Amino acid sequence: MKAKPCSNSLAVKISQVMPPDTNPHGTLFGGKLMAYIDDVAAIAAIRHARKNVVTASTDSIDFIAPVKAGNSICVEAYVTWTHKTSMEIFAKAITEDLITGERQVCATAFLTFVAVDKDGRPIPVPPVYPETEHEKLLHAGAPVRAAQRRERRQQSKQFTEIFGADYPWNRSK
Repeated sequence: MKAKPCSNSLAVKISQVMPPDTNPHGTLFGGKLMAYIDDVAAIAAIRHARKNVVTASTDSIDFIAPVKAGNSICVEAYVTWTHKTSMEIFAKAITEDLITGERQVCATAFLTFVAVDKDGRPIPVPPVYPETEHEKLLHAGAPVRAAQRRERRQQSKQFTEIFGADYPWNRSK
């Protein structure tokens, strides 16, 4: 497969934050921002692979600044690194006060997507290469983040074995 530049996968979504999207503090629900990030990251992954994808993991989403009702929220995402069937996507969310024009990064996240065939089985993805300094920085750190994800996934599997699928109130003693 022919390698593609990170920039080929760039996806951007801009929305205005309306009152139904906010919590009692008048700021965007964290879950709503998480959904925006997942949506835009999925588009970036599909653009890169030109295949259907599924979310394999979301690293911590770091909420850096609140997003107020009436502000806009802009989520950018692109593929930073690939493995055989998986892609790491970096997402950045920027809030803008539409009256003053003040902008600030409000969240960042790394997500992993896997390309899948019609039966949901993983399939190979093309390699990706960085061009800009920011892309090179993210690309260089990706193997370490991938190793951390593998370790975290192993811990999650151990927890599933320990806790199982029973609800606590249905467990017999």
